[in-house]
Amino acid sequence: MLLATGLILTYAPGLSAFASPSTEASLSIQQSAKKYEGVMVDVNTGEPLIGASIQIKGTTTGVITDFDGRFEIEAQPGQTLVFSYMGYKTKEIKVGNIKLLSVEMIEDSQALGEVVVTAFGVGQKKESIVGAVTQVRSGELKVPAANLSNSFAGRMSGVTAFQRSGEPGNDGSNFFIRGISTFTATSPLIIIDGVEASAGDLNALDSEVIESFSILKDATATAMYGTRGANGVMIVKTKSGENTERAIINARIETYVSMPTKVPKFTDAVNYMNMYNEAARNYSDNAKLYDADFINGVAQGLNPYRYPNVDWYNELFRDATINERVNFNVRGGSKRVDYFINANMNHEMGMLKSRSKDFYSYDNNIDVMRYTFQTNINAHLSSSATVSMNLGVELRDTHGPSVGTGDLFGAVMNANPVDYPIFFPMDVSVNQLGTYSDYVKWGVYDNGNIAAAINPMAELTKGYQDGFASTVRANVKYDQKLDFITKGLRFSALASFKNWASTTTKRDRGYNKYVFKEEKDGQMIIRSLGDEAMHTLGANRTNTGDRSYYLQAALNYDRTFNDVHNVSAMALFNMDQYDTADATEDLIATLPKRRMGFAARLSYDYANRYMAEINMGYNGSENFAEGHRWGFFPSLALGWNVSEEAWFAPLKNVVHNLKLRGSFGLVGNADSGTRFMYLPVVNLGGQGFVTGDGSGGWTSFNGPVFSRFKNEDITWEVGYKTNVGIDFGLFNSLNITVEYFNELRKDIFRKNESIPNYMGIAAAEVYGNYGEIKNWGWEVSADYGKQLTKDLSVQFKGTFSFARNEIRKDARGFNPDYPHLSTIGQPLNRLQGYVYAGNLFVDADEIKNSPTQMIGGTIAPGDIKYVDQPNKNGVADGIINSNDRVFMGYPEVPEIIYGFGPSFKYKNWDFSFFFQGVANTSLMMSGFHPFGNQQNRNVLQFIADDYWSAENPDSHAAYPRLTKTDHPNNTAGSDYWLRNGSFLKLKNAEVGYSWKFLRAYVSGTNLLTFSSFKHWDPEMGGGSGLKYPTQRVINLGVQLNFK
Repeated sequence: MLLATGLILTYAPGLSAFASPSTEASLSIQQSAKKYEGVMVDVNTGEPLIGASIQIKGTTTGVITDFDGRFEIEAQPGQTLVFSYMGYKTKEIKVGNIKLLSVEMIEDSQALGEVVVTAFGVGQKKESIVGAVTQVRSGELKVPAANLSNSFAGRMSGVTAFQRSGEPGNDGSNFFIRGISTFTATSPLIIIDGVEASAGDLNALDSEVIESFSILKDATATAMYGTRGANGVMIVKTKSGENTERAIINARIETYVSMPTKVPKFTDAVNYMNMYNEAARNYSDNAKLYDADFINGVAQGLNPYRYPNVDWYNELFRDATINERVNFNVRGGSKRVDYFINANMNHEMGMLKSRSKDFYSYDNNIDVMRYTFQTNINAHLSSSATVSMNLGVELRDTHGPSVGTGDLFGAVMNANPVDYPIFFPMDVSVNQLGTYSDYVKWGVYDNGNIAAAINPMAELTKGYQDGFASTVRANVKYDQKLDFITKGLRFSALASFKNWASTTTKRDRGYNKYVFKEEKDGQMIIRSLGDEAMHTLGANRTNTGDRSYYLQAALNYDRTFNDVHNVSAMALFNMDQYDTADATEDLIATLPKRRMGFAARLSYDYANRYMAEINMGYNGSENFAEGHRWGFFPSLALGWNVSEEAWFAPLKNVVHNLKLRGSFGLVGNADSGTRFMYLPVVNLGGQGFVTGDGSGGWTSFNGPVFSRFKNEDITWEVGYKTNVGIDFGLFNSLNITVEYFNELRKDIFRKNESIPNYMGIAAAEVYGNYGEIKNWGWEVSADYGKQLTKDLSVQFKGTFSFARNEIRKDARGFNPDYPHLSTIGQPLNRLQGYVYAGNLFVDADEIKNSPTQMIGGTIAPGDIKYVDQPNKNGVADGIINSNDRVFMGYPEVPEIIYGFGPSFKYKNWDFSFFFQGVANTSLMMSGFHPFGNQQNRNVLQFIADDYWSAENPDSHAAYPRLTKTDHPNNTAGSDYWLRNGSFLKLKNAEVGYSWKFLRAYVSGTNLLTFSSFKHWDPEMGGGSGLKYPTQRVINLGVQLNFK
């Protein structure tokens, strides 16, 4: 069933969608014609049918419906209008005096049905597909996000997606198809208009450019891609033109406000000093403390240079930013040439305050301008030959500070509020000659390490960098029908070129560093830390880029015999080359990467009831020695469309669709992250070795050594994939798909233990096919649509995906002495740490009577108590060290991801919301511990609220005893710091109003988060939480559709 809500095909009312008649009869019709208007909807769901055709029977005059399913057409009373839409029964209405028409269309199970794009751009009827393929409507991808991948989570069954950062330009989501089945090279293959693309290319696409979006998951769907399709395939087809008399124009203008979902909170300055004093006393009786006068001065807000109280986070970062996005496209054409042209501008500002203007002459806030252009032209040379040209361009202009935002957040974490001001006044006394009074006197903390003495504001403002990157993707495709040879035969050829180039220029300056020395006669005196003139200028420019070429030739055959035997086949050849323009002295890196492959498919179905499909890929890779360079990857799938059986007819009023399908096949992977693994690598610089017996001294020699040994037997990583699925529909309104999948990935590329250098071969690496991983799970997706009243309709979409993996073999995975350290039997990306014994140490007696903890530091009451793990004999040795770590919690990559939400339409109003969540995932807090080893790290509020102390000897406190420096025993990874990373978000919500050619709407992203983890957005994962936060977005938009 084709639901039109996922399409954006616009129409200016009254425009003809086909060539106007030129006969004399047609002129007389037009002279006496009347205007008829109406709406076309699905009879069951009430959803408007967008882009449906209305044609005057016997003529070529016609129109198409707009995005509300509405139409206007001029016809003579008594003429017949023919209403048609893909997947629906054609309806004819003879017009008369009634000028307002409501046309309800009925789904035609015998019609073409929804066409789903599968491997190498082949369109298949949804009802005839036997592989695991999910088609996503382009409308579902329209969320207020700068990156397309941020719309994936929960909307696509089988796709795991999560966003770790909200930084403009670096805020795309990580995504996987059906979990992870290998150690490296885990990303799915992305195909845009038939050519492999990067995640960056995908993120740059605007949703209005997309015609179809398919996700290929099992071996039948991906086997034709052979070496490239092992981790699943995403296929995107951009829009093409249409044969219309006049151009259809679409414009969208949006303004959106971005603000952090949540940021960690720090305690206040007085709390900080009191806690520091306590930590210092715990560390040493002679520790330097904040005295009462200083604490009182800060508390009373006295001289801010002598008694600083700096809120570093609020000094550097703003609460919200306002951004803009504009999209414009035009679509049209004739019988000979049609076109689709799209232009998009997206402007994003960062959270940084523009403080550099307070000190220097430049603004270095994050500012990203992205321009994308897409031009698709089809030239129909004849009734059997077509040339298509697609050109996509992305221009990205970036501006920002000379240091990374991660460094700035780290600086805020490592800067406490009281040790120094942002800067000292210009007229302050300096205890040395040469004041350089024309430069800012930045305050820092004197920890004895000049390089580590940093000022967050000085770091933010000391410089800026400008970047410009351009991506050009150009495709030319030729299609030729060969019906003169045999009906249904077609030839196609595709050539593609992509070029990416990037230039980054960084300009910055050092800065003077000052610390408070003393106050004398009411005058504050400071001293320079190091050279007082550290404001040297610096500049750096880097250029990088790459280019790729792709060639493809294919024969397709599609034919039906005796109305029941449907046969289709494909034979295809492709080759590609990738060149990098990076400046490098690495000989291997400068060599172009090349691949070559053959693919074939044969499918058959009988009367749309019994289906079979065979696919194969035969691919070559340069990464293997002769005799191993070619891999063969076949697959077989079978399907039974039960609902098409004659005996099932009485049940179709309840179960309108029931299909069973299953597949098995092989997929391959040749990408290990290291090229030419079968060849040895020799280090000509050599490595020292010595000879002699020591009595007469040692003799040292240098010479060439192997840093990697050859392995000519290394070969393909192969996945054995099984898939079983059932598709069923109820009451012509609910469609459900359930699938189970299982993959065993064998011969995974792994680096074995390095050979010890006492063997005389310089600890060389050895690569081989040592790994094996099992990955399995299941998926459910549901779509519901119903017309509740004449004016009210509702739709609902839900997905649930579960994927779990297990390491079966690994070169270094088994530990015979400590089985709990073995990776065998563990999932990928599972966390490791010490097991918390359930309480902090209460007193010295408990410490004395417990296993000796040798993780680091002196153990005292209030420290974390751990469990001593048994060895292979089941015996605990009484010592807790690195051998006592275990795997704990769930993997960092969620095993469960789900989403659900309804949409409503009432007259001209529409409203929708969507929830998305993850489960079976854990995060490890780290890097946030107070005070630390450098410059007195700040204190997060949750620590100040509940930490162990003599006044609060709670053995279950949220934080152990305070220490002046990082205490290895308490900062080590353990389940004391392990947290549940599950969450449920109100991911998107939107309300809109449509009137004629205009739609206005308000939408939002990341509006609410429900989670047991409260310190920062759990989607960002573990660590300290002090990195660029994910963003809550409120979006105002207007969409116009006009001539």
